[in-house]
Amino acid sequence: MKLVIGNKNYSSWSLRPWLLLTALDIPFEEEKISFNDPEFKTRVRRHSPAGKVPLLIDGDVTVWDSLAIVEYVAEKHPDRGVWPRDRVARAHARSICAEIHAGFAHLRNHLGMNCELQLPNVAFDRETRHDIARVIGMWSDCRAHFGAGGLFLFGAFSAADAYYAPVVRRFVTYGVHLPEVAAGYVAAMDALPAMRSWMSAALAEHDFVDWDEPYRDKR
Repeated sequence: MKLVIGNKNYSSWSLRPWLLLTALDIPFEEEKISFNDPEFKTRVRRHSPAGKVPLLIDGDVTVWDSLAIVEYVAEKHPDRGVWPRDRVARAHARSICAEIHAGFAHLRNHLGMNCELQLPNVAFDRETRHDIARVIGMWSDCRAHFGAGGLFLFGAFSAADAYYAPVVRRFVTYGVHLPEVAAGYVAAMDALPAMRSWMSAALAEHDFVDWDEPYRDKR
């Protein structure tokens, strides 16, 4: 399998399947296309009509949505624990992934993923605070009801953690104040070897995208 991604510093959608495959030791080849590449759309559209990353290529199969990629990987590797084994936990995990996949526009717009920045003093509007509170509530609920036996949302690492990994990075970047359970979860995700590997690569890129740097001094 080959996973085509964008800049690791910014691409929250790319982080999700990359982290899942890496953390679960599922072999894949990585192809990164810089958002600054003038041929970005052309190169991506060779494989995906959407012209966006990430996309997964597996022989004659191409999957170009992050959640669809997760489901494809779960079908191809049913023994790797992509989703929780328990039926109730699995349904809950899919629900919270679908929720973050489709919503949280204010959190996305005001807390963009930018791995190399530390911006702890940015003020959040009411809608963004509501999104943050909802995420914290979901994390706390998952840890309380399904988290026994591990440090992650459903105990063992799963697609749910991969899907919330960009939110973890956002909360770290913007210094979001977290209660004990959520703070513990962020620490566990931050210490995950696959996450450390992504972060090391992201910090080494030095490939800054102007439209994704709203707080950078461009003088």
